Amino acid sequence: MDEFFNSIINEFNWSLFEILAVLFSIIYVTLAAKESIWCWAAALISVSIYIYICFQAQLYAETGLQVFYFIMAIYGYFSWSKSNSLLKINELAIRHHILIMILGSLLTFLLGFYLSTYTDTQLPIVDSFTTVFSIIATYMVVKKILSNWLYFIIIDTVSIYLYFSRDLHLTALLFSVYTIIAIIGYWKWSQFITENE
Repeated sequence: MDEFFNSIINEFNWSLFEILAVLFSIIYVTLAAKESIWCWAAALISVSIYIYICFQAQLYAETGLQVFYFIMAIYGYFSWSKSNSLLKINELAIRHHILIMILGSLLTFLLGFYLSTYTDTQLPIVDSFTTVFSIIATYMVVKKILSNWLYFIIIDTVSIYLYFSRDLHLTALLFSVYTIIAIIGYWKWSQFITENE
C-alpha cells in the first residue's frame, strides 16, 4: 500500500516545496481578487519557493520571472499601503493594449531567441511568452488595472501546458485554479468599478 502511494507521489512530482508554493500562490491570487493588501505577503513566500523550483526545472525565464515577482511583491505592498485610499481600480485605453501586445510579442521572440541560443532552457518561446506577459500583467495588478485578469487568463492557460510538459503536475494544476480565480477576479474588480462610478 505504501509503495502505491509513493509511486503516485513520485509520478506527479508533488514535492513539499511545490505543495507549499502552490498553497501560498492560491492564497495570493485569492487575496488579490479581494483587493487585500495581504496578497503581497503570500506572494513573497510562494515566489521564493518557485525561484528554486523553476531553476531546477531549467525554466530560466520563469526563474527570472519569479525574481521579478519577488521585487513586485515588495513594491505592491508599499504601493497598496501608501495609496490604498487613492489607488482605485481602473482600465487602460484600447490603444495601450495594442501597444502592449506589439511590445510584448517582440520581447517574447527576442528573449526566446536568446534562451534557445545561449541556454539549455526547455520550450524557450513558451517560457518567454509567459515571462514577458506576466511581468506586464503583474505591473497592472500593482496599478489596479482591471484587464490584468484577462491577460492572466491567457498566461495561466499557456502555463498549464508549460509546467505539465516539465512534469510539474501540481503546478500545472495550480495554473488551472489560477485561470478560474482570474475569471472571478475580473468579475469582482469589474464590480468595484461599477460601484465606484
